[in-house]
Amino acid sequence: MEKPQPYFGLVLAPTRELAVQISEAFEALGSLISVRCAVIVGGMDMISQSISLGKKPHIIVATPGRLLDHLENTKGFSLRNLKYLVMDEADRLLDLDFGPVLDKILKVLPRERRTYLFSATLSSKVESLQRASLSNPLRVSISSNKYQTVSTLLQSYIFIPHKYKDIYLVHILNEFPGQTTIIFTRTVNETQRLSILLRALGFGAIPLHGQLSQSARLGALGKFRSGSRDILVATDVAARGLDIPAVDLVLNFDLPSDSKTYIHRVGRTARAGKSGRAISVVTQYEVEIWQRIEAALGKQLPEHKTEKEEVMVLSDRVGDAQRLAVTEMKDLHEKRGTKGATLRGRRKGDSKRGRDDMDREER
Repeated sequence: MEKPQPYFGLVLAPTRELAVQISEAFEALGSLISVRCAVIVGGMDMISQSISLGKKPHIIVATPGRLLDHLENTKGFSLRNLKYLVMDEADRLLDLDFGPVLDKILKVLPRERRTYLFSATLSSKVESLQRASLSNPLRVSISSNKYQTVSTLLQSYIFIPHKYKDIYLVHILNEFPGQTTIIFTRTVNETQRLSILLRALGFGAIPLHGQLSQSARLGALGKFRSGSRDILVATDVAARGLDIPAVDLVLNFDLPSDSKTYIHRVGRTARAGKSGRAISVVTQYEVEIWQRIEAALGKQLPEHKTEKEEVMVLSDRVGDAQRLAVTEMKDLHEKRGTKGATLRGRRKGDSKRGRDDMDREER
């Protein structure tokens, strides 16, 4: 093994939480040989990050936007001696959102380096490897089907009218009491609303999305991992790569727009040989999306059976919680100086490009 030098390796990740998780693994595994690691992500103070880079860490774990900020603006920081480049969730990094930033980063890296790309799903961009500038690439795959899920994962769907989504969600949570659950939504607004609604009904729910402060995001993950909260309501910022050992149930409250994201979402449970369950809510507006997901999986999934009469008993209680959630959401938007469209805001330490990293996580 080569002796680590300053700026020896660079790991790029699409989300801040994944970058922090990777750095923790480096610090744990490299502690015996005194490996120094720096985390460079948006939402954190650039000056303190510049100080960390000035200490010449062996490994840098970064999101692309904030790394480029430092390459362009931090005096004395260069990656011209880099030996290893790792792209985790490579298909996400090579897509069109990250593409322009990634191209600029690759241009300043030495051509003589080793490059590794990792992903649970392979897109055409990863397979072509054009942006990564690889020579004589070797592909290692553990599955012939790029959309395969593990056999210990029980997958099903529930087909319901859109207007009853909240009621059926509460019914399903009551059906699996005490189980650690990740509920995936499509938007920041829905993530925040659902977490308020569920807390009003007595559930230990906490939101996670890209427009919380970085400390709030890490705090939410910490509470969920520790078990002090058993329900995480999240956008796709939580869909990729996060290692949360004990997730019993994944609920797709909103279906993802593509099959690849579905694979990543349901992959948060049934990990490391354990069993798990994934239930997807399908409304009259999402039948075509669900059919595309089943086609990618190569099979039709069973329907999760419910009795409508039992479900609708919850309608009054859920209705009260919905009204409370609407009121709290209005207050939240007013406090943040918005008009209700988003929860977006620039925070201290966020550059334009660092905020772009955050925004991409929500698309």
